[in-house]
Amino acid sequence: MQSSVREIRTRLLFLLLRAFVIVLFLSFLFFTFIIGYFLTSSSTPVPFPFVSTLEGYYLAGGSWDGVEEVFDSLHGLNSTSALLLDKDQRIILDRRFDSSSVTTIGEHYEIQHKDVVFSLEVRDELVGYLVISPYSVSQRFGIARAIIFPVGIISFLLAIFLVIVSVLLIRRFVNPLADVIYAADKVANGKLNTRIATEGPQDLRRLSDSFNEMASALERNDRERRDLLADIAHELRTPLSVIRGRLEGIVDGIYSADGSQVSLALEQTYLLERLVDDLRLLTLAETRQLHFEKKSVDLAELAQHTIEMFSAEAQEKNISLVLEKGSGAYTVELDPQRMEQVIGNLIGNSLRYIPDGSKIWLTLEETSDAVKLFVNDNGPGVAEDELPFLFDRFWRKDKSRARSAGGTGLGLAIAKQLIEAQGGTIEARNLSAGGLQVVIRLKKIIERN
Repeated sequence: MQSSVREIRTRLLFLLLRAFVIVLFLSFLFFTFIIGYFLTSSSTPVPFPFVSTLEGYYLAGGSWDGVEEVFDSLHGLNSTSALLLDKDQRIILDRRFDSSSVTTIGEHYEIQHKDVVFSLEVRDELVGYLVISPYSVSQRFGIARAIIFPVGIISFLLAIFLVIVSVLLIRRFVNPLADVIYAADKVANGKLNTRIATEGPQDLRRLSDSFNEMASALERNDRERRDLLADIAHELRTPLSVIRGRLEGIVDGIYSADGSQVSLALEQTYLLERLVDDLRLLTLAETRQLHFEKKSVDLAELAQHTIEMFSAEAQEKNISLVLEKGSGAYTVELDPQRMEQVIGNLIGNSLRYIPDGSKIWLTLEETSDAVKLFVNDNGPGVAEDELPFLFDRFWRKDKSRARSAGGTGLGLAIAKQLIEAQGGTIEARNLSAGGLQVVIRLKKIIERN
């Protein structure tokens, strides 16, 4: 079922928000794990530098007198729950968070199993102990609250930032992407005239342009396919109708079953055969599945040989058919049989459409990298607005001409495909003095010493 643009945008928006929520949730889990580890851990960071500082103080003074100033000046240790004991484990300095230093100094302290104890030695003689007490549960929760509050503030600001980013992404990415998805669904359902506006970042604009080009190509191909089927049905109808009419007339006794009636039906079968063969050849050429046996060919000799095959028909219509060439080298690499078919189609097309007593002349021209073959006639030519369609399937200058006299209508389309498949080009234009000129350009074989 095809979704609307609003539904697609909503789905994409929820997908984007879900990604943001997952990121926030993972961040929350990370901070929760860190805080939980801190609350449940019984260990306390080990202040190794503090030990050497206190030992140095005792070595310099010979006692612990005045150690409070040094102890409080040590950054990090002054915020740690710690005790300084002499060598007999009497309290010299009490910096525990849950006791009073007035009542504990001088008292004997029993070291607990959870305490972290560092022996203080001067010249290999024990002079005291530094005891680091683990944080209590209430202290840990207090620190946790101090951590959670800024984390909460940061999360709130991050959420606002993500909302702003989401709005911008909706306008820049979600909306254009939703339009592409919606348009793709419409094209998939057969609405090939669907187009989308080009907007958003460069990549999305390129995506929109590519989609529009694809849709245009699909629409054009579909239209050409429909036209081709309609043309084929039209072209097949006439000969089939003639064959059916003759055969039914013979069966019903309207026509006698003599050679003349059978010959008329047989001519239509030949026309059908030509049409089917031309369609097959055109299809193979368009799909580049037609095999070419390329070889070095003198185009002048090939053109002259083709002219000789049409000389009898030209003489019958009193049409001059000649080849005009210079002394250049007109050697090209191509399939001679296919090229002969192209030249034959062009000459045959001119013979059908120019009046009796006209002229058809072929000329050759050599350039530095190509050989050009011009097929000219002095007939009525083709209207300028019809020239772009000259090489289309089933195109005819005279739409009223009968198919038996006008050929299959595929000759020029086949010529175009055969030339382009061999790396050449073909185009048509009207001559200034009247008549039509078809120009074939083929790559020249450059001989190297």
